[in-house]
This record gives sequence, structure tokens and C-alpha cells, in this order.
Amino acid sequence: MHHSDISRRNLLVTVGGALVSTSCTKIQTKPAVSIVRIRNGKTEAAVEEAIDLLGGIRTVTRGKERIFVKPNLVGPSATYTTKPAVVETVARLLQKAHKEVRIGEASAFGPGMQYAPAAIDVTSNRELLDRMQQGVFEQLGYSELAKKLKVPLVNLHTGDLRRVKVPGGFVFQEISLHPELADADLLCSVPMMKTHMMATVTLGMKNLIGAYPGQVYKSLRYTVHDEGAKVEPTAAAATVVDMARVNRMGLVVIDGSEAMEGNGPSAGTAFRMDVIVAGTNPLATDMVAAAVMGFGAAEIPTFAWANKAGMTPVRLDEIEVRGQTIAAARRDFVRPQLQTWASLRQRAKIRELGAA
Repeated sequence: MHHSDISRRNLLVTVGGALVSTSCTKIQTKPAVSIVRIRNGKTEAAVEEAIDLLGGIRTVTRGKERIFVKPNLVGPSATYTTKPAVVETVARLLQKAHKEVRIGEASAFGPGMQYAPAAIDVTSNRELLDRMQQGVFEQLGYSELAKKLKVPLVNLHTGDLRRVKVPGGFVFQEISLHPELADADLLCSVPMMKTHMMATVTLGMKNLIGAYPGQVYKSLRYTVHDEGAKVEPTAAAATVVDMARVNRMGLVVIDGSEAMEGNGPSAGTAFRMDVIVAGTNPLATDMVAAAVMGFGAAEIPTFAWANKAGMTPVRLDEIEVRGQTIAAARRDFVRPQLQTWASLRQRAKIRELGAA
């Protein structure tokens, strides 16, 4: 059953020359978010059930033909990245619904690049970015997956980029965007459920940091974070909301088959969580997933900035949760040791590769 908030407004209308009071009923449907437990290792079945609880793939993609599926492939290890099985299930459901599917990412770092607390390599060199991204796709099994599905695999770092205006942007007035994202009718974010040292959690919205192309903003989103730090200390929350406003994000499927706690997004502890969280409202989906992880909405800077941008909901009770309850699925994650971008940048030795 769908639950709705119903607000009534009294209107004065003229009937036969006399003022008569009437009422207008306005129905505001709560955004729905599904929580499904993965049983007996059957991840694909859980993903399908989570989307079915939202009305099915045809319902959530109605009127949309070109769908871009974006996993979170921050680097080349399966320990801290979206599992191919989840992306494959989403892509196959989209194909069955006769949609054009693309899969793509712009990883923060990859093979041939040093990434450690003390030393970080960054680059805006197209050749290096192409080689690095290809290495990540191959190591994580995404090159093979794209061939099997017969879908294009897109490196979001490089290409004939478009400048897209950000109405009321917090950090950027314009953002450079890969044409495959600019032309997509719907963006489907498929992140891994993780904590994050700067953003506290990284879920469906934070996954969009990977839509900033390194060709303009350097790998590791180095320039993005530098600009973001001028607005707020995490250097991630406001920049993510800016990117969310220039993409048509209409489906989030959070991969909690394995999750990461502690100092994510890559240095935390991975463990089997066995849950899928899905929704069509990105903020609502992330709020439910964060609650499943044991975080209050007020702890997550990205949520506050999303609300500042006019995105809703604001509170958990404004969301309809389907499938399992938050309480039944909840496991309190070890919290990250939060750091600002400025402190991370100050400690690390930055080396720019392939500079012209």
C-alpha cells in the first residue's frame, strides 16, 4: 500500500454570485526506498526484489531510453568497489526493458599511480587517465562484463566534454561533463555501502564525485576538492550536490553485499553486510542507507547541503520504507576518523604526472 501525506486547502469560489467554501485535496506521495536482505549469497535475486518493491524496472525508467549506470570504482581493488554482480543485474533488467545501457566511471586512482597517505599521484593527462581507467576496468572485471552484456564501457575522465550550467551552484557555476552523461535520460548510481573519511558516508549521491572528469579536474578530483574546501571543510559535500543537480539521477541501487566501515572509502575494514537498498529519490535512498549503517541524517554533511539546494526529504519519517525495516537491517558501522581536505593535502606529498 502506498502511504501519502494529504493536505487540504480551503478555497473560496463564486457560485451564483455567492462566495462558497470548498476544499482541494493535494496528495503528496512519500518517496519509497526498499531494503532487501541477501539470502544464501543470492545477490542478483535481492537486487531484483529491491527494484520490484519500487514498482519494477519499467516503472522506474518510464519515459527514459538512455540509461547510464555508474558503479563506485574508486580504485583497482574489489575490497572497496561495487561488485560486478550488482551492476550486471541492474544492466540486464534495463536491457529486458529495452533500454540503451552504458556503464562508466572515472576512478580516483589506478594502476601505475601512487596513492598513499604520504604520497599521492595526480594527473590531467588524457593518455595517463585512459590507461589508468582501462587498468581499473580490467582488474575489477568490468571490461569482461561490458563485453558479455554488449554495452559500451565509458571512461568518464576523458572525451569531448560539455560545459553544463549549475543553477545556484554552491562551488561551481559550470561543470565539465562527459557527453554520455550529458545525453543520458537517467543516471543510475550503484555505489558500494561505505564510510568515508571526509564525507562520513559514501552512497548514491557521493558516488557522483566520480562524474568529475580528470581531464579538467585532475585525478583524485584534486581541483574539485580544492575549490570545494573554499566553501565547506569536507570539500566533498557541496561539490557532490552541484554534480547531482546537473545529472538526471533517477535510480540508486546501493550494493551492501559487502560493505566497508572505519576509514573508508578505501582504507577501512570490509565485511559481509548482505543488504541491498534501492530508491528513485537519491537523497531518500541515501538517508535510509545511512540509517541502516547506524548514522543519523544530521551527521552527514552531504544531506544538509542537499536540503540547502531544495532537495527533499529532510527527515526519515518523510520516507516510505518497503521490504525490511531499518531496525531489522541495521548494523552500526565503525565510524571514520574524519579529516578535512586541507589536512589531507597538507600531509601528503603531491606529485603531478604527465604535466604539459
